[in-house]
Amino acid sequence: MKKLLLLFVIVLTAGCTLNVNEKSNKCIIATSFPGYDFARAIVKDTDIEVKLLLSPGVDMHDYELTPRDMVDIENAELFIYVGGESDEWVKKVLSTTDEKLNTYKLMDAVKLLAEEIKPGMESDEKEEKPELDEHVWTSPINAIKIIEGLTKKISELFPKYESIFDKNSKSYIEEIKLIDSEIRDIVNNSSKKTLIFADRFPLLYFTREYNLDYYAAFPGCAHETEASAKTIAFLIEKVKRENIPVIFTIELSSGNIAETIKKETGVKVSTFETAHNVTKKDFDNGITYVDLMKRNIKSLKEALK
Repeated sequence: MKKLLLLFVIVLTAGCTLNVNEKSNKCIIATSFPGYDFARAIVKDTDIEVKLLLSPGVDMHDYELTPRDMVDIENAELFIYVGGESDEWVKKVLSTTDEKLNTYKLMDAVKLLAEEIKPGMESDEKEEKPELDEHVWTSPINAIKIIEGLTKKISELFPKYESIFDKNSKSYIEEIKLIDSEIRDIVNNSSKKTLIFADRFPLLYFTREYNLDYYAAFPGCAHETEASAKTIAFLIEKVKRENIPVIFTIELSSGNIAETIKKETGVKVSTFETAHNVTKKDFDNGITYVDLMKRNIKSLKEALK
């Protein structure tokens, strides 16, 4: 029994460590994939560890904080979080942790937009006013701003690596600029300007950036995922009326709504990567934000042709 208790203590205190006896002071924890990926790109070729708190393949809205996660956060040199509804629990964590905990909030890096309730979209009538949309990284231009701010923050914490961070950051930003350029080229050379999501819609920043219109079943952080017959009928009518070739689901979605619409219209269904989280297979293969955006470029070419 004593051995089991000792093992439990070791597990709880081993988060962000070089080994079970040596705590690392070079650990960065991120609640979601964008923060994880951006930090990983910035600290490449250093001995700084970056950990994703959310398990690959898990919807951020279903995450529950564990005692181990709490210890990891307290041991981290930097804690990166979104700041929206999906990690609302962070407020409580920060109120109970050491005041010296360094944090970086993605939503503080850009100008925020309020979620929209578009025609045909399911909405929570209990909400008194629209929530601020937390999916700020879905715009590549916002991603660049987030990376620039995060690079500055990490450089303040680890000044001896500042030149490496600066080099890595600029290199990654150049990759994202190429993504942005490709997307603009697709949009500018297409007669279609409307996207349809048979799912949640966490891409307001993306569509605003590229002047695209959209229709969707739910706003970005909706708790419901089963649409009413009225909403499905509205989206079916939009597909038919505007001759939409492709409709979208987002990653880790059941795809049930899209399949219903597909049966009625014959439209193609594709996944649009929001990068909130990734599958375990993608994570194990080292997928990046840029890789996910490249997938989206292929999907956009089909949807806007």
